[in-house]
Amino acid sequence: MAVYRFRVSFEDYDDVVREIDVKSNQTFKDLHFAIHKSIGYDPEKSSSFYVSNDHWIKNEEIAYLPNERKIERGVSTMENAKLSAFIDDPHQKFYYIYNFDKPFDFHVELIKILENDAKEYPLVFKSVGEPPRITAKAFGDPNDVTGDENEDFIDENEVLIADEDELNSLNSHEEEEEEEEDEFSNEFSDNDNYDAEDYENE
Repeated sequence: MAVYRFRVSFEDYDDVVREIDVKSNQTFKDLHFAIHKSIGYDPEKSSSFYVSNDHWIKNEEIAYLPNERKIERGVSTMENAKLSAFIDDPHQKFYYIYNFDKPFDFHVELIKILENDAKEYPLVFKSVGEPPRITAKAFGDPNDVTGDENEDFIDENEVLIADEDELNSLNSHEEEEEEEEDEFSNEFSDNDNYDAEDYENE
């Protein structure tokens, strides 16, 4: 029985890579769980592998926790799909989407076929880089109240409250400005009947 070594990388985070060995008779669910054990994500999310070509174009889907529409369409499920049944190329590629509600996209590529040496599989052969953290704030969770340390905010200890004398002073200053504006407008009110023709006749 052969062992497949897959290189798993985030589509948007090239520096995060896992190489995972899986027996050929194991399922895509085994690979799915092995991936998330290696990066620390919750595997119990609706996700799918897609058989892909060299350009990562998605073809046949292999789903985990599929929705009703996919079930009605007869989609293959990870728990029933053995890896060997979908390997047609020594460098077979799979496009993988984790958690359709808040997705991360991965590239999964077969890089080596090994002999089974009786180890327990799946196993992580190589681990490079830290995966991006999944946080409530990153996805706009309204229940997240941690906030950003650098976010602008008003400290209630820094708010100065004006006393009554200061408020009266402000109000009187505003009244004076209003009176000045009225006087200025009245100065020109007598010229309301001024006609441009008078200016021309001058």
